[in-house]
Amino acid sequence: MSEKTKKILYWFFTLWLSLGMVSTGIVQLIKLPEEVEKINQLGYPTYFLTILGVWKLLGVVAVLVPKFQLLKEWAYAGFFFAMSGASISHIICGHPITEVLPSVLLLSLTVISWYLRPENRRIKR
Repeated sequence: MSEKTKKILYWFFTLWLSLGMVSTGIVQLIKLPEEVEKINQLGYPTYFLTILGVWKLLGVVAVLVPKFQLLKEWAYAGFFFAMSGASISHIICGHPITEVLPSVLLLSLTVISWYLRPENRRIKR
C-alpha cells in the first residue's frame, strides 16, 4: 500500500472514530435517559457516564492534535479498553447483537486507526 493511500485511510478511519467517540461522549455527558437506563442495565453506576464522556472527548483531542505521541498511545489504549469493555458487558448481559455492534464498530475503528497512524504520530524508538 502506498504512503498516500495509507494516509487517506488513516484519516478516513480516524475521523469516523473521532465522530463516534465525540457523539457518544456528548450523549453520555448529557445523560440521556436511554443512556442512563443502558448503563444501569449493565450494572454500572450512572456517574460512570460522566467519566466515560470526559475521557472520550479528551481522547479525541489527543488523537487529532499533532505531536504528543505518548498521549496518543494512551488515548488509543483508553478507547480500546472502553470499547472492548462495553462489548463484553453487553454480551455478558445477554443483550442482542444490535446493542453489541456499536461498541464493536468503535473498537474496530480504534484498532484500524492505531494501526494506520503515520510515523509522525508514533512513538519514536
